[in-house]
Amino acid sequence: IMTAVLIVASIAIAYWSAPKGSDIKTIEHFPIQIEEEKPEVSAEKRPGDWLENSPILSILIVILGAVWMFNEFSKSNPILAISSLNTYNFIFLILGVALHGTPRNFLNAVSKAVPAISGVLIQFPLYGSIAFMMTNALNPADLSLSHYIAEFFVSIASQETFAIVMGLYSAILGFFIPSGGGKWIIEAPYVMQAAHDLKVHLGWSVQIYNAAEALPNLINPFFMLPMLGILKLKAKDVIGFTVTQLIFHLPLVLFLLWFLGRTMTYSPPVFS
Repeated sequence: IMTAVLIVASIAIAYWSAPKGSDIKTIEHFPIQIEEEKPEVSAEKRPGDWLENSPILSILIVILGAVWMFNEFSKSNPILAISSLNTYNFIFLILGVALHGTPRNFLNAVSKAVPAISGVLIQFPLYGSIAFMMTNALNPADLSLSHYIAEFFVSIASQETFAIVMGLYSAILGFFIPSGGGKWIIEAPYVMQAAHDLKVHLGWSVQIYNAAEALPNLINPFFMLPMLGILKLKAKDVIGFTVTQLIFHLPLVLFLLWFLGRTMTYSPPVFS
């Protein structure tokens, strides 16, 4: 039900907020080269020139990266491994090297894309540092900052208001740490304990956290990265449309989390 309602709402908001009349921009308004670009082949004067235009170095980098990823995912829980922003960045970096064939093609592509997405590239290292400060204690004797924030939200919640309070908490934290749900690994114990204490459906509690955590991603959705690079836009050119989606989705999602949660009966966890 949530998925169906949000799909319809998203399309309606996009249709309503789309430019009209003379404000409409078509593909002719964007500096896009439809024809396939021919890579510039420079004269190879040094061994390094030959190497950067050869796939040999790219193949070597991809193999080393694949070995590292195999070790990373095999020695620990795959969910824990993929939850790291460093792992995300590394996987996409290796994929980029592999798909472009040669180091020179990859560097050329990055150079062309960076002017359009430079603002986003600066944001995500900051997100990583914020995530570290929020989820790691200052010393072994302390609890993380996100734990204290969660405790505060839990303390003001009741069985009736749990969905709205925890939804707001998850959305606020997701605004500072857009982890795609990765921080759930850290927060799950006390969020689920709160749901258990307040007799809230445990499965729906996970959905409350998950749905609300995705709300801030509407501001800078990941599809913006290729879109900005292809259309040569700046984030400020589309941020108004994405924030509009957030403004309408926030109350709608919170209402659905509260309303649908009322249809579910709490069942205590069963331990074997």
